[in-house]
Order: sequence, then C-alpha cells, then structure tokens
Amino acid sequence: MGTNWHHGNAADDGQENRGWILGHFIDPSKGVRSTKDVEVKWGVHPAGDKRPEWTSDDQRTTLLLLVEGCFRLDLTEGSAILERQGDYVTWGPGIDHSWEAISDSVVITVRWPSLP
Repeated sequence: MGTNWHHGNAADDGQENRGWILGHFIDPSKGVRSTKDVEVKWGVHPAGDKRPEWTSDDQRTTLLLLVEGCFRLDLTEGSAILERQGDYVTWGPGIDHSWEAISDSVVITVRWPSLP
C-alpha cells in the first residue's frame, strides 16, 4: 500500500488508539490515516458501557452516527437516544457530552479538525 491510500478494517486498525482510525495521533508512517483535518472512530460498545463523566471540547465539531444498537448521548444542550440505524447527532465546540450504550452498539464518531 502507498502512503496516499489505505485499505483496512476499522476494528483492527483502531486497536492501538481506542477505536480511532484517522487523526493527528496516528503515526505518520501509517500514511494517509495521519491527518490534522479530521478524526474518525469506530466504536464498539457492549450494553451498559458508558462514559458518565462529561467530556468537553472547545475547539471541534463532532458527529456521532449509529451503525447498530441503541445508544444514548447526553449533551449540555439536551439528550438523544439513537435507536434506528443511521440516527445521528452533531454538535459544535463548547458542548460537553457523555454517553451510554443501552444495547450492544456500534457507532462512528467524526471530529474536525484533528487537534492535539
């Protein structure tokens, strides 16, 4: 594979970075996956998995997209339950969040830009 393209598996490629497969934190030797423009995460969460503490980000915009399962997202601005494949939530800088997998869930998270 060249440095300008990559073919892989999100679950395999994300093992070293808690599910993150694109972003500034990917070693530049991984080629195109190392970028400051965007971060992408493949999140596999068993039922009951949660992050009860608030996570804040004052500089990035985020998209959370449900692939399968049932997933609750709590924002300082409100809450959403994602139950149908393709349900999503997006939020901007300065909005804190926490989450819980209501059932076994797979979600894709996209954040931009990718900042240290």
